[in-house]
Amino acid sequence: MDTHQSANLYTEALDYFPGGVNSPVRAFRSVFGQPLFIEKGDGCRIWDVDGNEFIDFCCSWGPLILGHNHPHVRENILTALEKGTSFGAPTKYGNDLAAMILKNHRFIEKIRFVSSGTEAVMSGVRLARGATNRKKVIKFEGCYHGHVDHLLVKAGSGLATFGVSSSAGVPDSFAQETIVIPLNDRAALAKAFEQHPDDIAAVIVEPIPANNGLLLQDRSFLECLRLKCHQNNSLLIFDEVISGFRVGFEGAAGYYDIQPDIITFGKIIGGGMPVGAYGASKEIMSHIAPDGPVYQAGTLSANPVAMAAGAAQLSICLQDGFYEQLENKTRSLVDRINQFAKQNDYPVQLFQMASIFWFAFSKAERIQAASEIEAEKMSFFKTFHKYLLENGVYVGPSGYEVCFVSQAHTEADLEQAGTVICNALKAVFE
Repeated sequence: MDTHQSANLYTEALDYFPGGVNSPVRAFRSVFGQPLFIEKGDGCRIWDVDGNEFIDFCCSWGPLILGHNHPHVRENILTALEKGTSFGAPTKYGNDLAAMILKNHRFIEKIRFVSSGTEAVMSGVRLARGATNRKKVIKFEGCYHGHVDHLLVKAGSGLATFGVSSSAGVPDSFAQETIVIPLNDRAALAKAFEQHPDDIAAVIVEPIPANNGLLLQDRSFLECLRLKCHQNNSLLIFDEVISGFRVGFEGAAGYYDIQPDIITFGKIIGGGMPVGAYGASKEIMSHIAPDGPVYQAGTLSANPVAMAAGAAQLSICLQDGFYEQLENKTRSLVDRINQFAKQNDYPVQLFQMASIFWFAFSKAERIQAASEIEAEKMSFFKTFHKYLLENGVYVGPSGYEVCFVSQAHTEADLEQAGTVICNALKAVFE
């Protein structure tokens, strides 16, 4: 595969950006080679600057549920763009998108738009602290909530422990306000509430953890979180930056039929543009300025171009059968690959939730916690990833990242990609 133009651009980028990139995983440090510079995308395919074509399962890390360059989204963006790019003032576009979401999402009554998923989580946690007048937050190993200081933490020793900073620049005092416990560990959850009965503002969780593998949880565990928060007057935050509008229009809250107190969103509601949001009941959202004392603001919040893109995309997601068709396509691909791996006794298993899937280089029937991921097996992914790229299939350059199927993936595309993936597994293990 000729990648000389990407290589030249990467060499140039090293002079401009730390590691030559604007987000760490793009640097290809976990796989072979250097990052590919993408020139265009259309449907389920992308092309790099050297003209190499790929069937794309990264989908910009999830937002492109309709695929690249969808005509309805593009037309809405251009219509908004003709009137201006940003005003720092209310626009009808923001009203329209909010109305569409709130009318079709039973679990929130008011919403506030921001500019990224990280900003949504940061604001949601601040809201929880302001509404409860408490400090501490419980999070879970294996769940990622953006690069918010007090959530960039890892577990220390013990069953339920204060977090330890996992990034330079995060003061220990920030991490000390975060309690980190393992996923699917009810004893650790109970101990955390016992140790801090009056100081836990919120429990934050990815209800469908999809940032460190696809760590699918039992509904009963999420119900346990709901009950514990209720019993202790703490708030339950669902981080649905990935799962929101991906597993269904109401996301994981709708899928599991569990009412969180606050939900954070991103990805899909922007239609490919930078957007985040958080929502809750009218009562909880009344704490947000200018109605209440919890301050949050943003010049580009509810940017009209992003609102127009999101409204165009979500209007299609609301069509009858949209999510069912997407899930059926994904299941067909996953079942084919899993059957192939089983027939050949390969130590690999694909896990799936709706149109999300993940390659686990393990024979485990279930992986529900970060500690269950066999880190030493990631060497398989490096070879696997290289074969996929050389044969026209693009997935994220990390074995811990999930993949996405879009509406634009046809049966023929998935048949072609499935053949390449099966051959890649054969190349890895034989």
